[in-house]
Amino acid sequence: MRKAEFGSPGPLRDQLVAAILAGTKVTTTGLLAEYEQAGEPLPEPGERWLLVDSDDVTIGMIEILEVTCLRLADVDLRHAVDEGEGYTTVAQWRSAHEQFWNGGDMDDDTMVVAERFRLVDKI
Repeated sequence: MRKAEFGSPGPLRDQLVAAILAGTKVTTTGLLAEYEQAGEPLPEPGERWLLVDSDDVTIGMIEILEVTCLRLADVDLRHAVDEGEGYTTVAQWRSAHEQFWNGGDMDDDTMVVAERFRLVDKI
């Protein structure tokens, strides 16, 4: 079973995992290019992943509900809000994600992988 590692270990991951456990974070987004460069398969609906904390301890399980590849410019407000990080506009979401991804060379056509998931179990 694959691990769901949100953000880098530390305060960001702790914040994201807490939002998942609280039920406020039900979406996430990654760069398609990162999956391709790592030779990693895209998540698929129905897959279950182990949710890990900053210490790599399993604390829950999520189930992938939807996976969509789309242009960065096409991410909508619902997805941005459902990331559970307090975004109220797509512009806020995009700015934060471009900063996280070190996105100096990103544009509207940059392809991203948008996932929707649910918390199946807390461990």
